[in-house]
Amino acid sequence: MKLFNKPIRILLITNGLILIASAMLGPIYALFVERVGGSLLDASFAFGAYALAAGITTLTSGKVADKVKENELIVVFGYVVMACGFFGYMLVNSVWSLLLVQVIIGLGEAIYSPAFDAVYSKHLDGHKSGREWGAWESINYFTTAFGALFGGLLVTYLGFNAMFTSMGLLSLVSAGYIFRLPRKIL
Repeated sequence: MKLFNKPIRILLITNGLILIASAMLGPIYALFVERVGGSLLDASFAFGAYALAAGITTLTSGKVADKVKENELIVVFGYVVMACGFFGYMLVNSVWSLLLVQVIIGLGEAIYSPAFDAVYSKHLDGHKSGREWGAWESINYFTTAFGALFGGLLVTYLGFNAMFTSMGLLSLVSAGYIFRLPRKIL
């Protein structure tokens, strides 16, 4: 007997890759901001720009997710937008360009999150929904731990661009996998 149904397993794995990508920069974010000429306050403003863009966009994205039949395609689009933001970090050369990249990533996260939640909820087993949401929460923590460590290792040995490339590629792999799935699966 399998612990989770196939759609839940797919969503946990593909979203896990996104969560790893997102966590890679977290612990060393302030170092990157300083490297492009910013201060700790600039790092705070940039993270605030991300959160503000995500918060505003999530309201609209949630309404769209309720009206669209194939929410998995919205998830794919959000993952691709996030990948563009992650790749965009390689072009950051000022605080202003950092703010733009943060807004792009915030938009991507806001686009995919409500649609992801809708797809995930649709595939929950009514008798195991606590365990299935618990699995997602657990994956969130495990991927954050792994992503933080992996990001630090990549930057230490290969530099920031290697990490940003990895972040973007993980996002595109997730998007591509979901996009290529037969629609009946999710």
